[in-house]
Amino acid sequence: MKNFAGRIYLLVLMISILSIGCKKSVEEKETILKGTATILVDETLKPVMEDEITIFQNQYKATILLESRSEKEVMRAFLKDTSRIVILARKLNEEEGKYFERLKIKPKTTKIGTDAIAFISKKSNNDTLVALKDVILFMQGKPQTSIKGLVFDNPNSSTVRYMNKLAGIEEMPKEGVYSFKFNKDVVKFVSENDGMIGVVGLNWLYQPSPDMKDLIKNINVLSVKGEGSEGFVAPTQNNLAEGKYPLARDLYIINCQGSLGLGMGFASFVAGDIGQRIILKAGLLPVRMPPRKVIFKNKSSNENENE
Repeated sequence: MKNFAGRIYLLVLMISILSIGCKKSVEEKETILKGTATILVDETLKPVMEDEITIFQNQYKATILLESRSEKEVMRAFLKDTSRIVILARKLNEEEGKYFERLKIKPKTTKIGTDAIAFISKKSNNDTLVALKDVILFMQGKPQTSIKGLVFDNPNSSTVRYMNKLAGIEEMPKEGVYSFKFNKDVVKFVSENDGMIGVVGLNWLYQPSPDMKDLIKNINVLSVKGEGSEGFVAPTQNNLAEGKYPLARDLYIINCQGSLGLGMGFASFVAGDIGQRIILKAGLLPVRMPPRKVIFKNKSSNENENE
């Protein structure tokens, strides 16, 4: 009898443990507004995406782990299924699209705004203008007297890929072009060296990290003359909106989860009213301009009597 009672006790205990485990798994199941997910982010877009994630988590029962890396590193992780949600300054290319097609996954691409590549120079330099044509020629190995050197954030970054494509080259020249690992290093180097032009994502200039704020004070953001253009244009929200700045680039959230997960919920949030306001505040151009509420206050009866 004792053995029988003991077996009954163990059976009841096991059923209880299993039911608790099942209940917990149901509760923790990821939905579009609940659960835990990892999002891969192009490092040049890290500041604004940190803001988006913070507000999203405050509003919903969601935990989003942000992993920021260079564009090449992000895509390597994305294709290895480290995460199926990525934020890039481009769409998937043909080869990447075919990869997911073979997996029978249809990527959902959401445009969330427009960023830009900015050129910076040392504050003491009097010249705050640069012709894009001169930068391209320099990258093609044709030295320009107006440029001593170009400084990039990371050899695997989206800024390098973008500028290489403009210049029609596969790799950066070995002379006169330098690269570090982080945007801070670019700003620091440029602020200390005459004649150098740094190439960074605009988001880092509008939202510098605490250790970059003092460095930002020692640089100029250059106005750029596009090829075939007559004037020099600064990378401002207004110029991005009017399509005048020649180095603008659209931003996308690409979701390949293949299910109704946090990727879909987060993309809808960023593309919605609150998310677009965050992008606007970050100095970038939202896809749609958030509406402004105008409140008309009626004068009180006492105020009318005093007039």
